[in-house]
Amino acid sequence: MAKLKEGDKAPDFAVPDQEGNIVRSKDLRGKKYALYFYPKDDTPGCTKEACSFRDSWAKFKRRGIEVFGVSLDSEKSHQKFINKFSLPFRLLADTDKKLSESFGTYGEKKFMGRTYMGNHRMTFLIDEKGKVKKIFEKVKPEDHAEEVLAAFSE
Repeated sequence: MAKLKEGDKAPDFAVPDQEGNIVRSKDLRGKKYALYFYPKDDTPGCTKEACSFRDSWAKFKRRGIEVFGVSLDSEKSHQKFINKFSLPFRLLADTDKKLSESFGTYGEKKFMGRTYMGNHRMTFLIDEKGKVKKIFEKVKPEDHAEEVLAAFSE
């Protein structure tokens, strides 16, 4: 698939959240939302990122912006992660990798000399018309929520 660019229509999706409820892109039309893709539940960087969104949650709610975390983890893993860190937003269980592949976040990664396949840490801001407003390819987990809020203000 071609790489998404700002201004492109966001790919359509239907993915279960941590409770098994299907989140559909068509049901999000008319809303602003952020899809943040991350490698794995309950790992140091992913926990910092999730907690930064949690700590800024009131600001997102006030501005009418939905937040969805996306990883390849199962619904059960997401439930544990949410409970452990009191996360107020939904996590999408992209166990078949379709959502990650459609947004171009799934691919080859390198860590400590090892090469493997996984999700890259990226965030997509989607506007009310279902278009990609902004793409963050380089994410600093602890500051990311404030970056996302600022970008929605632009």
